[in-house]
Amino acid sequence: MIKKVRKAVFPVAGLGTRFIPATKVNPKEMLPIVDKPLIQYVAEDAIKAGITSLIFINGRNKRAIEDHFDGAPQLEQLLLNKGKHKLLEKIHNIVPPNINCINLRQKEPNGLGAAILCARSVVEREPFAVVLADDLIINGADNSIKQLMKYYAKYQSNLRRVE
Repeated sequence: MIKKVRKAVFPVAGLGTRFIPATKVNPKEMLPIVDKPLIQYVAEDAIKAGITSLIFINGRNKRAIEDHFDGAPQLEQLLLNKGKHKLLEKIHNIVPPNINCINLRQKEPNGLGAAILCARSVVEREPFAVVLADDLIINGADNSIKQLMKYYAKYQSNLRRVE
């Protein structure tokens, strides 16, 4: 039986040293690309590829990522009261209702493998994608995550995208 990939692990606990000073207090994954943070574009690609659980491996100073994918009741109420329905819709579209966001904390940034290992208890024995949230790849109809999902469905083996 072919198991579908429904979970994606986003290792976002790194320190972002290559982008200092911009990343001294702001995670590099939250740097804006036009009107959205980079990580939102990557999460949207994962969702378009069929992912239903977004698993963020956060670290120190990464609270902005967790907050971005969480509800904002006060802001939502304010926008509703002011009749700013288009802005309210943008907030609601950050995480569609059928998507589960899970935040895990990596105590020390000990590399990519250690970050992925933090997701072990959530991923269990299911196939999953590892999505590096500092890669934005725009390539037409099928995003790179969706392309990998097609190959996984065909070959049922580990895959890696190389830049």
